[in-house]
Amino acid sequence: MSRPRRKAEPPEEFHVDERWAVSYADMVTVLMCLFIVLFAMSTVDQAKFEQLRNSLATGFGQVEVGAVDTAEGVVVPADMIDEGLEGFTDMELALQEVDDLREVQRKIEEGLLEDQLQDSVRFELDERGLTIRLVSSETFFLPDRAELTERTGQVLDSVGPVLASTERQVSVEGHTAKLPETFLAPRDWELSTERSVNVLRHLVEKGGVPGPRIAAVGHGETRPLAPGITEEELKLNRRVDIVVLSDESEAVRELIPEVAAST
Repeated sequence: MSRPRRKAEPPEEFHVDERWAVSYADMVTVLMCLFIVLFAMSTVDQAKFEQLRNSLATGFGQVEVGAVDTAEGVVVPADMIDEGLEGFTDMELALQEVDDLREVQRKIEEGLLEDQLQDSVRFELDERGLTIRLVSSETFFLPDRAELTERTGQVLDSVGPVLASTERQVSVEGHTAKLPETFLAPRDWELSTERSVNVLRHLVEKGGVPGPRIAAVGHGETRPLAPGITEEELKLNRRVDIVVLSDESEAVRELIPEVAAST
């Protein structure tokens, strides 16, 4: 004879006053995660931490005196980090510098073109900056004289306002061809200096270039562009160079000729 089946007991009713158990379980879970994190932090690989610290210090241009620096890639000096902490390589700075100097050249060329003087000067980009070359004493100066010719004044009237609008330093450099032995030895130095000073005065007084940003130099015959054997070579050596100086670091300026030749 089979026993009668017992009826299933109904589930116990969840009482409102037991809801604390859910919150308690959540708290225990959070505490467990916290202790796991604390344990993980307490077992940091000291060697890897030092490598990370030194790499970050080097990357932001700081001097690190701790362990050997293990940073790889391009190291950005502190003076090459802008306000947004965005670093630039030397090549990137050289590219930007060439673009800026060529913009100065473009503005000067526009002014010369308006006055039909575009063939009067030559431009050169090198590690010093942009050179605006006034070549041939017959064009810009009378033979063995330092006074500016009318054509020189016209050219400088186009160059001056452009130089005045920049913040760059300008060097006006006079040069002479090798003079005959009948001249006194210091004459070439004096002539080159007088010519550069006269160009400077015109740029300051009529072109508006601030005096603190410009200087005059006389090199005499010491920096010829050609041997000076033919008359054409002598004309090439009789010149005044107006150099718009680059204000970048030496490492960046060394890249300017390469960048200028490839762009």
